[in-house]
Amino acid sequence: MRAAILREYGEPLAVREIPDPEPAPDGAVVRVDACGVCRSDWHAWAGHGEWADDRVPRGQVLGHEPAGEVVAVGDEVDRFRPSDRVVVPFSLGDGTCPHCRRGAGNVCEDGRALGFESAAPGAFAERVAVPAADYNLVERPDWLGATAAAALGCRYMTAYHALAERAAVGGGDAVAVHGCGGVGLSAVQIAAALGARVIAVDVDDDALALATEFGAGETVNPGGDGANDSVPERVRDLTDGGADVSLDALGIAETCRNSVRSLRPRGTHVQVGLTTDAERGEVSLPTDWMTRWEISFIGSRGMPPTSYPDLFAMIESTGIDPGALVARELALSEVSDRLAAMNEYAVRGVEVVTDL
Repeated sequence: MRAAILREYGEPLAVREIPDPEPAPDGAVVRVDACGVCRSDWHAWAGHGEWADDRVPRGQVLGHEPAGEVVAVGDEVDRFRPSDRVVVPFSLGDGTCPHCRRGAGNVCEDGRALGFESAAPGAFAERVAVPAADYNLVERPDWLGATAAAALGCRYMTAYHALAERAAVGGGDAVAVHGCGGVGLSAVQIAAALGARVIAVDVDDDALALATEFGAGETVNPGGDGANDSVPERVRDLTDGGADVSLDALGIAETCRNSVRSLRPRGTHVQVGLTTDAERGEVSLPTDWMTRWEISFIGSRGMPPTSYPDLFAMIESTGIDPGALVARELALSEVSDRLAAMNEYAVRGVEVVTDL
């Protein structure tokens, strides 16, 4: 099968033939019909993560947002058969640890990160192996096509878990979203669907226009009109005192601190974006101010597979369309160029590989 492989950090991926995967006894092999290209792929491609002993090894097949069809299963698999339409979460649990048993497989003690470690080759490939298939695979509803499911596969479900489950956003809440790339736009759309008033923050007017289209009621461009005012001041002005929930979708120090400072007393910051080699996993915060105003700081990673039914139900009940976030469909050979474009934050919306 064809696959895109990390040879050197920051260099074009090698697209070449490698052996087809075989299912483990409890696993499955999925034919990849679509796979999103995410900023997390960019972090891996750029060689980030060594400060947390989390650097992706050379030789890795990247890609972690697949949707497709089961083509083979192991003897121990009960729930799935060839031809089943599925989506694959990137955070793969073993299905047996205490966290998995509580429905939190995204923080499994023995979990694997699809496309980020040698034990879990990724989905920039014609086929991908999935361990513990009965726990990790998610049946795809008839109404959800592969391209939309790939857009949903990391950024959308990450935003849903962060807002609906970790921060418990509800109707009437003011939600600020800092960074309107793929996960940020997903967060805008989901927050609006949950009944929140959304303020989108980005330095790109085109990204803010998309955010408005997807449900943001207000926008803030730090480089636009009112640039003499800080982002937190402008968010507080727009929300009569600060956001109830503020989400950093980018992961740089400036957006993280702006997000925290944008909150009203007893507000909640949600960290979704991962840091770059400028921060190396560490961002200084106004901890005395956070203590004074009882600010909560919550980390959020992916989404456990057990949450997909709730996510699907929300999409159906609200009529929102994750496929609307897809700005571009790609061939596998284009992935390297699109990762390089992320160096300059030149990617808008969600891009999905559909020609494998």
